[in-house]
Amino acid sequence: MAVATLTTKPTKTTKPTKTTANTDVEQSADHPPRKAPLPPGQPREWYVTHNRRLKAMRLAIALLDSGVYHPATADNVRIRSTASRIGSHPPSDTTCRMVRALIRYGR
Repeated sequence: MAVATLTTKPTKTTKPTKTTANTDVEQSADHPPRKAPLPPGQPREWYVTHNRRLKAMRLAIALLDSGVYHPATADNVRIRSTASRIGSHPPSDTTCRMVRALIRYGR
């Protein structure tokens, strides 16, 4: 049986290029998932509602983690103090109502 030999010529060494986005990174606490950009062309009210829902969800999760499981105990003062604890701006009355609805119905 014939044995093939492989010889390589030395090539020029180049510096590796720097990449900004690493798609092979697993999702973990050190590397949170990358946020997808919002779709363009929506009316302004859509973006306002979308961001309000995201904020209400973050606040509802923080309240549930802190032991608030009933919407009656989640008054505006408690929701706003939770917002300051997690580093968010104080939510509006509408967002507070949305947080209570998320705790109540889980949607």
